[in-house]
Amino acid sequence: MAEHDPLRTRFAAYRQELTVRVDGPGPDAARRTLRRRRRAAVVAGAAVAVALVVAPIAATAALRRDAPPPVPPAVTPTPTPPTPTPSASPSVSPSSPPPTSRAPEVPNGRISERDLLAARLDLPAWRPGPGCPDEGARMVGEATRDGTNVLEGLAYGDVDGDGAAETVALVHCLLGTGGPAQVVAFDRNEAGEIVTMGRVVASSRDKPQWLVDVTVRADGLVRVQVADLAPGGGWPGEWSQRQWRGYRWEDGRFGQAEGPTSFPRNPYSVNVAVTAADLVLTENPDDGTRSGTVEVRIRNLDGRAADAVAVTLDLPAALAPDGDGWAGCGPDVGAYRPPLRCLTGRIAAGGNLTLRLGVRLPKGATFTAGRATVAAQGLGPGLDHLLETDLDDNQVTIGYR
Repeated sequence: MAEHDPLRTRFAAYRQELTVRVDGPGPDAARRTLRRRRRAAVVAGAAVAVALVVAPIAATAALRRDAPPPVPPAVTPTPTPPTPTPSASPSVSPSSPPPTSRAPEVPNGRISERDLLAARLDLPAWRPGPGCPDEGARMVGEATRDGTNVLEGLAYGDVDGDGAAETVALVHCLLGTGGPAQVVAFDRNEAGEIVTMGRVVASSRDKPQWLVDVTVRADGLVRVQVADLAPGGGWPGEWSQRQWRGYRWEDGRFGQAEGPTSFPRNPYSVNVAVTAADLVLTENPDDGTRSGTVEVRIRNLDGRAADAVAVTLDLPAALAPDGDGWAGCGPDVGAYRPPLRCLTGRIAAGGNLTLRLGVRLPKGATFTAGRATVAAQGLGPGLDHLLETDLDDNQVTIGYR
């Protein structure tokens, strides 16, 4: 019985354990014991945690076995902000492009010659005078008759700074050998219709009399080539002084911004003055004709010589040239009258010339006393008309009887 006494057996085991604790198992045994105890503690803690979570669920399920167990709410993890990485320049993600602002569409004011000629347009008013249409007028590409608005030049450029081109046209109203001209700017409205912006510059009865050409610079400046005198009537265009003047659109109108504003004296200028005495006819008893002489004095008051002077006498057609006074007047004297014409030779600057021009009335011709004009015009190379600087002394009125 003593060998199998459980109490004795337990005490024997206790003594053995006590002996081990007292004697010590050594370093290796101590480390093994420590690891074993840590594992036991971890396992025990996990078991307690599971019990704490499962126990309430089990209890709730036992109370409500007809309802499924509730799903615990999802926990949204709090994001940890990333550490910023330095960058040389900001970058834009291709998946989210930045919004772009777009300017409103501007009508294109570049108008072809064909469209301009086909449209009825309101032009800026011409200077006072007959025959130049300006309201609902059409332009033509080639002059056909007086009172026609001729399109003589086109240029394109952004003259108002809106980002789109406009059209600038050189328009000439034909009147005889001349007529006024103006440069006009056109655009299109939002409906695509041609509208008139305004006049850039117009010709003048004084100067400039001639608008030669038009261009538009890259910065929107409208450049117009102007000339002091228009060709025609015996004046060649190559004698005209030409200038480029610049005009800019500001405050709803064009104003001159560059270039000269006046012309110097034209080198083909002259000042010829004329005086004349009245014509008195006397009867010739030998043949029944009547004759007389017109004395004409010509002075060159300018610093330029006149290559020749054309003298005209607007006398009645019945009076024919007579005598030696016409000898120096050139060919065809009296062939094309009225008026009677005399082409003199050269008159130097400051010089003068006196003509004694005889006329004869045939026998039996009707003649009534009256008044006539005697005029003188200075001529240059090629016998083209020089510019008369003082027109008031270029003609005189005489009486005849």
